[in-house]
Amino acid sequence: MPKYLVQANYSNEGVKGVLKEGGSARRAAVEKLFASVGGKVEAFYYAFGDTDLFIIADVPDNVTAAALSLTASAPGTASAKVTVLLTAEDIDAAAKKSTQYRPPGK
Repeated sequence: MPKYLVQANYSNEGVKGVLKEGGSARRAAVEKLFASVGGKVEAFYYAFGDTDLFIIADVPDNVTAAALSLTASAPGTASAKVTVLLTAEDIDAAAKKSTQYRPPGK
């Protein structure tokens, strides 16, 4: 199953929700969201700095990952950046793919 990195930031309202419910309750809500589409949260970390939350999760496919992102962002309490993660073996397979390309100006 593909693996994704989610980097999320809370809005002011989202921070108020975390303060009210606690971090563990939000983690449980996120785990339930991912499980509802056949996914699984592997890691869930709060942080401070440019990003409030890091999640690594298994999700069935890109369409499902997009659905999760839309669902979580729609209320306006958080925004997310989703990155597809590749294994070293995925890169090995990609490097062996035959492609044709002409660089600009060549």
